[in-house]
Amino acid sequence: MAVPSLTLAAFICWMSLGNVWGNEKIYSDNITRILDRLLDGYDNRLRPGSGGGVTEVKTDIFVTSFGPVSDVEMEYTMDMFFRQMWVDERLKFEGPTEILRLNNLMVDKIWTPDTFFRNSKKSISHNMTTPNKLFRIMQNGTVLYTMRLTISAECPMSLMDFPMDGHSCPLRFGSYAYTSSEIIFTWRKGPINSVDCPKESMSLLQYDLVGQTLSSEIFKSNTGHYSVQVVHFHLQRKLGYYLIQTYIPLIMVVVLSQVSFWINKESVPARTVAGITTVLTMTTLSISARQSLPKVAYATAMDWFIAVCFAFVASALSDSSPREGLKRRNHSVSRSEPGDIPHLPIFLQQGSAIPQIPQLAGTSPIDAYARILFPLSFALFNLIYWYIYLVKDTMEKPR
Repeated sequence: MAVPSLTLAAFICWMSLGNVWGNEKIYSDNITRILDRLLDGYDNRLRPGSGGGVTEVKTDIFVTSFGPVSDVEMEYTMDMFFRQMWVDERLKFEGPTEILRLNNLMVDKIWTPDTFFRNSKKSISHNMTTPNKLFRIMQNGTVLYTMRLTISAECPMSLMDFPMDGHSCPLRFGSYAYTSSEIIFTWRKGPINSVDCPKESMSLLQYDLVGQTLSSEIFKSNTGHYSVQVVHFHLQRKLGYYLIQTYIPLIMVVVLSQVSFWINKESVPARTVAGITTVLTMTTLSISARQSLPKVAYATAMDWFIAVCFAFVASALSDSSPREGLKRRNHSVSRSEPGDIPHLPIFLQQGSAIPQIPQLAGTSPIDAYARILFPLSFALFNLIYWYIYLVKDTMEKPR
């Protein structure tokens, strides 16, 4: 009995596999016939509704990586999935499936929008290991076309509030050849949710992506009016790096320059060395602070801070008068008796019972006032400076 049972089980399995293979062959044959029928007489040179209505292309963007942002080049880079959806009634079909999931080889055989990015400097379509494209056709003729792109786009920046500045970096795209009377672009999920930027996708070191604004425009040129979709990415610069590298060292240099007010005014070399050292340090810091910026023709917020700090350091250098110190030292030496022999020690000179020590001058009135006014005025400047730029809305308005 065991042998006939095994034989029957094997026969049933063989019949089941045969049915599966047969069903798969029938299914694939049906899909092949559907595709052949769709492409029969299809002209991919003509847009859907050519000669009649307007073709609506719905778009949305999923950002997989945002950054870096270059201040010198005034551009930003982003990696994204760019999705487009439109209806082509010539691709309607009936069959065992509701959606035809096809590869990139089908893309070249049907019409697709001639979308391009107007403010891009460089665009890359990923082709490893195969072209990164998703293509689907629904029964009602709706087409979904997704590409993975890396785009470097222009971002005009006004750096007057640097490094407390914020920028709105645009991304503009639309049809290259079709006017708005032929193709119109819309946001697939509305003007709020059509651009998705997950927090884990952000790779920004100097900025925070605080949001994005979506809009639609009509671009006017001498060849016609074109439908354009616009995304403004709002970037706010992080202040921490510049506090550590520039602002705190500048404040420390200004504080150290006050040491000269506590040095005796007759010690002209010591005061001069202290003043010149702080000036040179200030110059080095100001040069290094400008290296990461483009050569703009206007002063930034950091430039104003550096200029005021430089003025404080220079003023500390010029409160000491070398002539006054030299004059007082000559006056002290001239008080010795006529019979004294300058080149002999004091205790060997005739008539000198007690060694004569030149009297040092006291604290200068200027130094006495500067010890109080200098730190107070610098503290007041910092209070006004940081209040203005931290309270001010420095986010640049979209252009």
